[in-house]
Amino acid sequence: MDVSAASSTSTLFALDFDGVVCDSVGESSLSAWKHGVELWPELFECERANEKKDEVLDKLRAVRPVVETGYENTILARALLENLDGYDVESILKDWPILSETLMQKWQLDRKTMVLEFGKIRDDWIRTDFKSWLQPNALYEDVPEALRFCTERRDAKVTIVTTKQARFADAILVDMGGVKIPEEDLISTTVSGEPKADVLVRLEETFNKDGASRMIFVEDKLSTLIKVANDKRLSKWDLFFVDWGYNTEDERQVAKHDYRMKLIGKEEFCGLLREG
Repeated sequence: MDVSAASSTSTLFALDFDGVVCDSVGESSLSAWKHGVELWPELFECERANEKKDEVLDKLRAVRPVVETGYENTILARALLENLDGYDVESILKDWPILSETLMQKWQLDRKTMVLEFGKIRDDWIRTDFKSWLQPNALYEDVPEALRFCTERRDAKVTIVTTKQARFADAILVDMGGVKIPEEDLISTTVSGEPKADVLVRLEETFNKDGASRMIFVEDKLSTLIKVANDKRLSKWDLFFVDWGYNTEDERQVAKHDYRMKLIGKEEFCGLLREG
């Protein structure tokens, strides 16, 4: 990290990627289906699977708010394809952490292996047909322009803190938005599973040693933001919960009434990047 940048930074941004900057559910769902074909061809390559594919992809969008890391989409795809008892959309939205662990054990899956395999699915897709991989991704309207403006500000520092593997976020930002974030500022917690709270602590130590900068964390996942809000080490961060992305109306209402965070729309978010 550039220490010289720390001395001139008056605002430090830490932004989630999927659901804040990028609507990637189309691509992650299709990657999950490809991953399913590789892991369980007897389930995903049969006639019944082909008939249910569109239905499963639709449901994957509906349950997207629960996904922390890409490979979870693969587990969800199989559960939805098989119509497993207790794995309807409502149950998944309510109890996914418990349900996910149950399936990982039932199907004898390893988290690190799943992460690597899911990344390989994307790498292979990108290598063979980059344009078709990009197509199901979309940067939210007006966000790329605001991000480009912010990266050119001399008084601001933009970091991306994401569970997505950094090379995929970089490809989307550059090719779809013309936005270049330095490699060291694209921080992925995918393989390590490191809490975002720990990443924010390190960012504060690096870029706000004198305590003079404003620090802004923007997230679309309420459970993540609550953990950060309750972490005493991060009391100086301004926390924002977006009203788009992968969250529910109930979650937006919780954020709206939580004194520690603020619910914002896209216009206000872009304003923060330009002037915050």
